[in-house]
Amino acid sequence: QAVIKEQLQESHGLCEYAVYVQALIFRLEGKIQESLELFQTCSILNPRSADNLKQVARSLFLLGKHRAAIEVYNEAAKLDEKDWEISHNLGVCYMYLKHFNKAQDQLNNALELNRHDLTYMMLGKIHLLEGEMDKAIEVYKKAVEFSPENTDLLTTLGLLYLQRGDYQKAFEHLGNALTYDPANYKAILAAGSMMQVHGDFDVALSKYRVVASTVPESPPLWNNIGMCFFGKKKYVAAISCLKRANYLAPFDWKILYNLGLVHLTMQQYASAFHFLSAAISFQPKMGELYMLLA
Repeated sequence: QAVIKEQLQESHGLCEYAVYVQALIFRLEGKIQESLELFQTCSILNPRSADNLKQVARSLFLLGKHRAAIEVYNEAAKLDEKDWEISHNLGVCYMYLKHFNKAQDQLNNALELNRHDLTYMMLGKIHLLEGEMDKAIEVYKKAVEFSPENTDLLTTLGLLYLQRGDYQKAFEHLGNALTYDPANYKAILAAGSMMQVHGDFDVALSKYRVVASTVPESPPLWNNIGMCFFGKKKYVAAISCLKRANYLAPFDWKILYNLGLVHLTMQQYASAFHFLSAAISFQPKMGELYMLLA
């Protein structure tokens, strides 16, 4: 920063590169507004640079000004039509504005220019936001073909197959993710939950122990451990684990549902009523909750 200051004094603030680097430093320090002002200075000093406009748009995006960011990205696109990053970032901006069709167009355009894992992930995320699970799976399958060692993609695809009830494919992709990254806690958690569904509670618990040392503050982890103990008929241990999960995620209706279920099994009806009522307030359209409450 001292060198930059010296350079700017010598050039009376007209050295574009020094201003640009100072703006990058501000952004890394979290001073987004200051970085925006300096990047705007860069684009005034060199209005033909697409890179300067991209950085202005990036700062606007980080400030949550998505519409303004889109305008600037469109200006940058006029200067450089073949930049995948501009299309990708436009897609992300449109996604935050919930203009999903425009977002998909931009992300597909970015993939035609240059294939990147991040673009595939965003496109898959949009399909999931629109409730199109099959389309999301197709996107992640293409992504895994392009980047077979990306553990985030493998885990996400495995979780989608798990949601669809296709346990064979889910296990295959989660297993691949764990081959490349044995400490990937999302994949371990998902694999453990599949074992749990099949009644292998001790094997699932051994998996969860690995996760507990990595992410001890994970609500789904403590929820799953609690339900393993419930399956083993260790109700007190189940309640203590579920209470911890509830402490970490007080608005998660599934944890409240499970707490109600365990208390009901233990014939502690007042506590069961309390947790089931709370679950209903978050998930009022689930018949099973009313059945247990009754």
